[in-house]
Amino acid sequence: MANARRGEIEAEIEGKRRVLCLTLGALAELEHRLHAADLTELGARFAKGRLSAGDLIALIGAGLRGAGETLSDDEVAALKIEGGVGQWAAIAARLLHASFGQSEDVPPNP
Repeated sequence: MANARRGEIEAEIEGKRRVLCLTLGALAELEHRLHAADLTELGARFAKGRLSAGDLIALIGAGLRGAGETLSDDEVAALKIEGGVGQWAAIAARLLHASFGQSEDVPPNP
């Protein structure tokens, strides 16, 4: 089960509920893979709302690996999801919001 306080989300991919999280290591991986100088540049790139298929693969792959999966980007690219590319984009948007969104979005600790 995903923990929103840790920036985790859940998504159904290949009929399986999976957790995704952009840990600091996953963000460093994205910076390297997407040739971003820093987190500000990475955030600005994603804020434009224009993601390529390669961006989706890198982002979702990093999120899966950040949550403990061991899938390569080639394996991520081969995964199937109900709803097609629109659903991949929706998962990416949720993951980015969980990582870069406002802290007020996370419910208070009971």
